[in-house]
Amino acid sequence: MGNRPEELRALLDSVAEQKGEPIEVVVVGNGAPLPELPELPGGLRSVELPENLGIPGGRNAGIQAFGEAGRDVDAILFLDDDGLLPERDTAELCRQAFTADPALGILSFRIADPDTGVTQRRHVPRLRAADPTRSSKVTTFLGGASAVRTAVIAEVGPLPGEFFYAHEETDLAWRALDAGWGIEYRADMVLHHPTTSPSRHAVYHRMVARNRVWLARRNLPLPLVPVYLGVWLLLTLARRPSRPALRAWLGGFKEGWTSPCGPRRPMKWRTVWRMARLGRPPVI
Repeated sequence: MGNRPEELRALLDSVAEQKGEPIEVVVVGNGAPLPELPELPGGLRSVELPENLGIPGGRNAGIQAFGEAGRDVDAILFLDDDGLLPERDTAELCRQAFTADPALGILSFRIADPDTGVTQRRHVPRLRAADPTRSSKVTTFLGGASAVRTAVIAEVGPLPGEFFYAHEETDLAWRALDAGWGIEYRADMVLHHPTTSPSRHAVYHRMVARNRVWLARRNLPLPLVPVYLGVWLLLTLARRPSRPALRAWLGGFKEGWTSPCGPRRPMKWRTVWRMARLGRPPVI
């Protein structure tokens, strides 16, 4: 968004300091002009979008930039501009993980506060999140701290741009799982990011609800759609949101049913069973 030039520069410096082959970088200005950018060992290109396309739209623009340049890359790191790679071996660990397991499609990093070292529960992409230092196979990932094989995107498509904000990673993750790819949460791959609340975004409650419905309508077998959304409705009510927040959430929930959600490609029942064995059946 162009409003964190110092944090962006620190992130780029941490990428440049990674061991192994230099990393080629694309910086996307999502509806905002970019600050002056440094030269990097692996090269740096910039993309300035005329309007804010949201999180998935911005990341898709970065993916497209590699294709337009004719670059043949094996994997793409997605890093938010207020993040930082504190260790110099993160990229090398990604290379090793993808090389060791040809079926591994997505890596999700551990996000930790730079001052306290604490990882918020919401940043551990599994139900059993008490120990964020434990790596595991998972069914979703953290979009701003991840690595995705380009073969996954080529097979199942990019992030759903129409989501704009919230659940776009889970949509891609479910499609990747259905195509047979694996997803891992790696606690040893760390991204420093200040502790924040997702509700700081004005659109949070509406888009979380709308996109939750879209996610189900696009990806779940029909019998699971009402179960999944019913569970999330009950959870939302149990959390006792404020009246304005609940009003926005219910408005988004209605919008999710009444607006186009994109192409419907329900996952196979064997994918449902695979997700259940991984500890998160697609009704929770």
